[in-house]
Amino acid sequence: MTVAQAPTLTYVFAVCRRDDPATPPGVPGFGAGAPVRALPAGRLTAVVQDVPAADFAEEALRQRLSDRDRLERCARAHHEVITAVSAVAPAVPLPLATLYRGDERAREALGEKEESFLATLDRIAGRVEWGVKVYALAGQPAAREATAPGGASSGLAYLERVRNQHQGREQRQTAALRAAERVDAVVRGLAVATRRLRPHGAEVTGPHRTHVLNAAYLLDSGRERQLWAALASLREDETAVQIELSGPWAPYSFADGGMAP
Repeated sequence: MTVAQAPTLTYVFAVCRRDDPATPPGVPGFGAGAPVRALPAGRLTAVVQDVPAADFAEEALRQRLSDRDRLERCARAHHEVITAVSAVAPAVPLPLATLYRGDERAREALGEKEESFLATLDRIAGRVEWGVKVYALAGQPAAREATAPGGASSGLAYLERVRNQHQGREQRQTAALRAAERVDAVVRGLAVATRRLRPHGAEVTGPHRTHVLNAAYLLDSGRERQLWAALASLREDETAVQIELSGPWAPYSFADGGMAP
Protein backbone atom coordinates (compact mmCIF):
# COMPACT_ATOMS: atom_id res chain seq x y z
CA MET A 1 0.00 0.00 0.00
CA THR A 2 1.45 3.35 -1.03
CA VAL A 3 1.29 6.11 1.52
CA ALA A 4 0.52 9.50 0.01
CA GLN A 5 3.18 12.09 0.71
CA ALA A 6 2.17 15.31 2.41
CA PRO A 7 2.20 18.27 0.00
CA THR A 8 5.28 20.48 0.08
CA LEU A 9 6.34 23.95 -1.06
CA THR A 10 9.69 24.95 -2.53
CA TYR A 11 11.51 27.34 -0.21
CA VAL A 12 14.27 29.32 -1.95
CA PHE A 13 17.17 30.61 0.16
CA ALA A 14 19.59 32.01 -2.39
CA VAL A 15 20.60 32.08 -6.04
CA CYS A 16 24.02 31.27 -7.50
CA ARG A 17 25.42 30.76 -10.97
CA ARG A 18 24.63 27.44 -12.61
CA ASP A 19 28.17 26.06 -12.37
CA ASP A 20 28.96 27.17 -8.81
CA PRO A 21 28.99 24.63 -5.92
CA ALA A 22 25.85 25.99 -4.28
CA THR A 23 25.01 23.43 -1.60
CA PRO A 24 27.70 22.60 0.96
CA PRO A 25 26.93 19.35 2.80
CA GLY A 26 25.42 19.26 6.26
CA VAL A 27 23.31 22.40 6.06
CA PRO A 28 20.09 21.57 7.96
CA GLY A 29 17.83 24.38 6.78
CA PHE A 30 14.50 24.08 8.56
CA GLY A 31 15.10 20.50 9.68
CA ALA A 32 11.80 19.47 8.10
CA GLY A 33 13.18 16.16 6.84
CA ALA A 34 14.01 17.10 3.25
CA PRO A 35 17.62 18.12 2.60
CA VAL A 36 18.72 21.48 1.32
CA ARG A 37 19.43 20.97 -2.38
CA ALA A 38 20.39 22.67 -5.63
CA LEU A 39 17.70 23.43 -8.18
CA PRO A 40 19.03 24.18 -11.70
CA ALA A 41 17.19 27.10 -13.29
CA GLY A 42 18.58 28.16 -16.65
CA ARG A 43 21.95 29.85 -16.07
CA LEU A 44 21.26 29.93 -12.34
CA THR A 45 21.15 27.50 -9.45
CA ALA A 46 18.66 28.06 -6.66
CA VAL A 47 19.38 26.74 -3.18
CA VAL A 48 16.08 25.29 -2.02
CA GLN A 49 14.39 23.00 0.44
CA ASP A 50 11.08 21.14 0.29
CA VAL A 51 9.07 22.29 3.32
CA PRO A 52 5.67 21.02 4.52
CA ALA A 53 2.86 23.05 3.00
CA ALA A 54 0.90 22.69 6.24
CA ASP A 55 3.65 24.56 8.12
CA PHE A 56 4.36 27.21 5.46
CA ALA A 57 0.97 27.89 3.93
CA GLU A 58 -0.30 31.46 4.19
CA GLU A 59 -2.10 31.24 7.53
CA ALA A 60 0.51 29.00 9.16
CA LEU A 61 3.29 31.27 7.94
CA ARG A 62 1.51 34.36 9.25
CA GLN A 63 1.30 32.77 12.69
CA ARG A 64 4.94 31.69 12.54
CA LEU A 65 6.16 35.18 11.64
CA SER A 66 3.99 36.91 14.23
CA ASP A 67 5.50 34.85 17.07
CA ARG A 68 8.80 36.43 18.06
CA ASP A 69 10.53 33.20 19.13
CA ARG A 70 9.38 31.27 16.06
CA LEU A 71 10.33 34.16 13.80
CA GLU A 72 13.80 34.25 15.33
CA ARG A 73 14.28 30.51 14.76
CA CYS A 74 13.06 30.83 11.19
CA ALA A 75 15.35 33.79 10.47
CA ARG A 76 18.32 31.98 12.01
CA ALA A 77 17.77 28.87 9.87
CA HIS A 78 17.41 31.05 6.76
CA HIS A 79 20.58 32.98 7.59
CA GLU A 80 22.63 29.84 8.33
CA VAL A 81 21.91 28.39 4.90
CA ILE A 82 22.78 31.65 3.13
CA THR A 83 25.99 32.01 5.16
CA ALA A 84 27.06 28.46 4.29
CA VAL A 85 26.32 28.95 0.60
CA SER A 86 28.08 32.33 0.47
CA ALA A 87 31.20 30.74 1.94
CA VAL A 88 31.65 28.56 -1.16
CA ALA A 89 30.24 30.68 -4.00
CA PRO A 90 28.84 34.15 -4.75
CA ALA A 91 25.18 34.02 -3.75
CA VAL A 92 22.26 36.44 -3.90
CA PRO A 93 20.27 36.05 -0.65
CA LEU A 94 16.51 35.96 -1.09
CA PRO A 95 14.10 37.41 1.47
CA LEU A 96 12.83 35.32 4.35
CA ALA A 97 9.91 33.05 3.37
CA THR A 98 10.43 33.08 -0.41
CA LEU A 99 8.10 30.21 -1.33
CA TYR A 100 6.77 28.66 -4.53
CA ARG A 101 4.26 25.94 -5.29
CA GLY A 102 6.84 23.51 -6.63
CA ASP A 103 10.13 23.53 -8.51
CA GLU A 104 8.70 24.51 -11.87
CA ARG A 105 7.05 27.64 -10.48
CA ALA A 106 10.34 28.53 -8.76
CA ARG A 107 12.22 28.09 -12.05
CA GLU A 108 9.73 30.31 -13.86
CA ALA A 109 10.00 33.07 -11.27
CA LEU A 110 13.82 33.00 -11.26
CA GLY A 111 13.92 32.89 -15.04
CA GLU A 112 11.96 36.13 -15.21
CA LYS A 113 14.78 37.88 -13.32
CA GLU A 114 17.71 35.87 -14.64
CA GLU A 115 19.58 38.83 -16.13
CA SER A 116 19.17 40.85 -12.94
CA PHE A 117 20.45 37.97 -10.81
CA LEU A 118 23.47 37.47 -13.09
CA ALA A 119 24.32 41.17 -12.96
CA THR A 120 24.09 41.17 -9.17
CA LEU A 121 26.27 38.05 -8.94
CA ASP A 122 28.91 39.83 -11.03
CA ARG A 123 28.84 42.81 -8.67
CA ILE A 124 29.06 40.88 -5.40
CA ALA A 125 31.64 38.28 -6.46
CA GLY A 126 34.63 38.47 -4.12
CA ARG A 127 32.90 40.97 -1.86
CA VAL A 128 31.21 40.95 1.54
CA GLU A 129 28.88 43.23 3.44
CA TRP A 130 29.78 45.05 6.63
CA GLY A 131 27.39 46.98 8.84
CA VAL A 132 28.32 50.19 10.67
CA LYS A 133 26.10 51.78 13.30
CA VAL A 134 26.76 55.11 15.02
CA TYR A 135 24.96 56.18 18.20
CA ALA A 136 24.72 59.53 19.95
CA LEU A 137 25.14 59.07 23.68
CA ALA A 138 22.71 60.64 26.11
CA GLY A 139 23.94 63.49 28.30
CA GLN A 140 24.33 63.33 32.06
CA PRO A 141 21.11 63.29 34.09
CA ALA A 142 19.92 66.76 35.03
CA ALA A 143 20.65 67.98 38.52
CA ARG A 144 17.77 68.52 40.97
CA GLU A 145 16.02 71.84 40.64
CA ALA A 146 17.40 74.66 42.77
CA THR A 147 14.99 76.26 45.18
CA ALA A 148 14.84 79.82 46.33
CA PRO A 149 15.04 80.72 50.03
CA GLY A 150 11.98 79.63 51.89
CA GLY A 151 11.51 76.59 49.62
CA ALA A 152 9.80 78.41 46.75
CA SER A 153 10.93 77.20 43.34
CA SER A 154 12.81 79.77 41.34
CA GLY A 155 10.83 80.09 38.09
CA LEU A 156 13.56 81.97 36.24
CA ALA A 157 16.23 79.48 37.31
CA TYR A 158 14.02 76.60 36.23
CA LEU A 159 13.38 78.12 32.79
CA GLU A 160 17.07 78.80 32.34
CA ARG A 161 17.88 75.22 33.25
CA VAL A 162 15.32 73.85 30.79
CA ARG A 163 16.67 76.12 28.05
CA ASN A 164 20.24 75.00 28.73
CA GLN A 165 19.22 71.33 28.71
CA HIS A 166 17.42 71.78 25.40
CA GLN A 167 20.40 73.56 23.87
CA GLY A 168 22.72 70.87 25.18
CA ARG A 169 20.63 68.12 23.56
CA GLU A 170 20.59 69.99 20.26
CA GLN A 171 24.35 70.51 20.36
CA ARG A 172 25.00 66.84 21.15
CA GLN A 173 22.67 65.74 18.36
CA THR A 174 24.32 68.09 15.86
CA ALA A 175 27.79 66.91 16.89
CA ALA A 176 26.70 63.27 16.61
CA LEU A 177 25.23 63.75 13.14
CA ARG A 178 28.42 65.43 11.94
CA ALA A 179 30.50 62.65 13.45
CA ALA A 180 28.29 60.05 11.73
CA GLU A 181 28.86 61.76 8.38
CA ARG A 182 32.62 61.66 8.95
CA VAL A 183 32.43 57.95 9.80
CA ASP A 184 30.35 57.30 6.69
CA ALA A 185 32.79 59.22 4.49
CA VAL A 186 35.76 57.19 5.74
CA VAL A 187 34.08 53.78 5.34
CA ARG A 188 32.52 54.79 2.03
CA GLY A 189 36.05 55.46 0.79
CA LEU A 190 36.92 51.80 1.37
CA ALA A 191 33.72 50.39 -0.12
CA VAL A 192 32.56 49.68 -3.65
CA ALA A 193 28.93 50.35 -2.70
CA THR A 194 26.96 51.59 0.27
CA ARG A 195 23.38 51.74 1.42
CA ARG A 196 21.79 53.82 4.16
CA LEU A 197 19.26 51.89 6.24
CA ARG A 198 16.56 53.14 8.58
CA PRO A 199 17.93 53.90 12.07
CA HIS A 200 16.49 51.91 14.97
CA GLY A 201 14.21 53.51 17.52
CA ALA A 202 14.55 53.61 21.30
CA GLU A 203 12.73 50.28 21.62
CA VAL A 204 15.84 48.66 20.09
CA THR A 205 18.67 50.96 21.15
CA GLY A 206 17.45 51.68 24.68
CA PRO A 207 16.93 55.08 26.31
CA HIS A 208 20.59 56.03 26.74
CA ARG A 209 21.63 56.39 23.10
CA THR A 210 20.16 57.52 19.78
CA HIS A 211 20.81 55.77 16.49
CA VAL A 212 22.17 58.35 14.02
CA LEU A 213 23.77 56.15 11.33
CA ASN A 214 22.75 52.70 10.12
CA ALA A 215 24.61 51.81 6.95
CA ALA A 216 25.72 48.78 4.97
CA TYR A 217 28.94 48.74 2.96
CA LEU A 218 30.08 46.32 0.28
CA LEU A 219 33.84 45.78 0.49
CA ASP A 220 36.25 43.65 -1.47
CA SER A 221 37.25 40.59 0.53
CA GLY A 222 40.65 41.14 2.12
CA ARG A 223 40.10 44.77 3.14
CA GLU A 224 39.15 43.84 6.69
CA ARG A 225 42.37 45.13 8.25
CA GLN A 226 41.95 48.51 6.59
CA LEU A 227 38.38 48.71 7.83
CA TRP A 228 39.31 47.76 11.39
CA ALA A 229 42.20 50.26 11.43
CA ALA A 230 39.98 53.04 10.08
CA LEU A 231 37.31 52.43 12.70
CA ALA A 232 39.89 52.23 15.49
CA SER A 233 41.15 55.67 14.49
CA LEU A 234 37.61 57.03 14.23
CA ARG A 235 36.75 55.78 17.72
CA GLU A 236 39.71 57.74 19.09
CA ASP A 237 38.70 60.91 17.28
CA GLU A 238 34.89 60.79 17.48
CA THR A 239 34.44 60.59 21.24
CA ALA A 240 30.93 62.05 21.13
CA VAL A 241 29.52 58.90 19.52
CA GLN A 242 29.60 55.14 19.83
CA ILE A 243 30.64 53.22 16.69
CA GLU A 244 29.71 49.57 16.15
CA LEU A 245 30.85 47.23 13.36
CA SER A 246 29.18 43.97 12.35
CA GLY A 247 30.03 41.41 9.70
CA PRO A 248 31.19 40.12 7.41
CA TRP A 249 27.78 39.17 6.05
CA ALA A 250 26.38 37.83 2.85
CA PRO A 251 25.38 40.89 0.77
CA TYR A 252 21.77 41.12 1.98
CA SER A 253 21.56 44.88 1.48
CA PHE A 254 22.73 44.61 -2.13
CA ALA A 255 20.73 41.56 -3.19
CA ASP A 256 18.28 43.53 -5.33
CA GLY A 257 21.01 44.81 -7.58
CA GLY A 258 20.77 48.36 -6.29
CA MET A 259 24.34 49.59 -5.95
CA ALA A 260 24.51 53.15 -4.64
CA PRO A 261 27.80 54.85 -5.51
